[in-house]
Amino acid sequence: MSSMPAKLLFTTLYILLVSLPMHMSPHDVKIGSKQFRSSSSGHRSKGSGDGSAKGCNHNNRPLGTNTTPCQKSTAIQAVPASPPLVFADQRLEVVYPTIQRFKSSITSDPLGVTKTWVGSDICSYKGFYCDTPPDNSSATALASIDFNGFQLAASTLDDFIDNLPDIALFHANSNNFGGTISPQIAKLPYLYELDVSNNQLSGPFPTAVLGMSTLTFLDLRFNFFSGEVPPQIFIQNLQVLFINNNIFTQGLPDNLATTHILLLTLANNKFMGPIPRSLPKALSSLSEVLLLNNQLTGCLPYEIGFLEEATVFDAGNNQLTGPLPLSLSCLEKVEVLNLGGNLLYGMVPEVVCAGLVNLVNFSLSDNYFTQVGPLCRMLIQRGVLDVRNNCIPDLPFQRSVMECAEFFATPRMCPFMWFYSLIPCKLPFQNPIP
Repeated sequence: MSSMPAKLLFTTLYILLVSLPMHMSPHDVKIGSKQFRSSSSGHRSKGSGDGSAKGCNHNNRPLGTNTTPCQKSTAIQAVPASPPLVFADQRLEVVYPTIQRFKSSITSDPLGVTKTWVGSDICSYKGFYCDTPPDNSSATALASIDFNGFQLAASTLDDFIDNLPDIALFHANSNNFGGTISPQIAKLPYLYELDVSNNQLSGPFPTAVLGMSTLTFLDLRFNFFSGEVPPQIFIQNLQVLFINNNIFTQGLPDNLATTHILLLTLANNKFMGPIPRSLPKALSSLSEVLLLNNQLTGCLPYEIGFLEEATVFDAGNNQLTGPLPLSLSCLEKVEVLNLGGNLLYGMVPEVVCAGLVNLVNFSLSDNYFTQVGPLCRMLIQRGVLDVRNNCIPDLPFQRSVMECAEFFATPRMCPFMWFYSLIPCKLPFQNPIP
């Protein structure tokens, strides 16, 4: 009888085991109220971080429930490392980071120039040119840069030009570079041409160029440089100095008399004061003398006749006054002579109209001249001489009588007036017309 309870207990346990739900997986284990799925691989399945397993069979999930779809595990593949760049010369390797930094600073590149600035072949980059450096005939270095017309834009050229140790020529005309010129360019041993014209550069004159013995060509035109131009620059060993179309404000320096510059443009600034008497002799070898659109005052010096090589003399749109010196007749090579837009007065000298045999354009418009002779009238008829908006009574397109009277009510005298009748050259005719 004692064995009956034992048999009954065994039978009951067997029935309970057989009646367990058939959908339970042998890998499901329930502990308390949470269920986990074990993995034969030993890795926790996605979503196990909150303790609830998300199954992959969602065919029977209730509508409206938001469950995470099954995702296949992806193996992480190693990306092969890029091969190291190989440069033709160590000097090119040195400037490579500088070029790439500058490339990253460019904010506009409408012509897609910088797309070529890739890889180790710097000499094939658009705008970059290599050559043999002066100190090593077997080396290859970045020798010159020509960005002219590329329309690139960047806030500064600092840390670019000055970090190209072998650069000899840097031309960047017609871009949109801002900032100033780094003082560090003074350390560049081979730089002899620097052209940053027609950009957005500003600040004072870049004094770093002073004392650069190799520099022969400096073009700062069409920027926003301001202040004074150091007088030292005019006696430096430059052949070309273009500083027109900036905002330089000062008198023309006296040491221009000793300049060796062959091409000099000072136009479209705010240079003030008289034209130094020493200036024409100093610039006697120049083919173009451009002083237009400044704030020059005083009288034209007699020495203007010493500009023997000038084919262009332009001092228009200033505040120059007085009569025309007869020495202008000595400019035998001049083709363009512009003195329009000043405060000049008196008679247009016949000897000037007769002596300037190569004239193509002679402008005296917007002044206060009162008389022209027959030789000058011939130039008017030929369309060479322009005397519109003066005070010549019998010619059309002149100022009003009231305007002329108001001008002549204020006396304007020039020093050394007796010089104005001198002609320091031999004219093409024997007896000059007075």
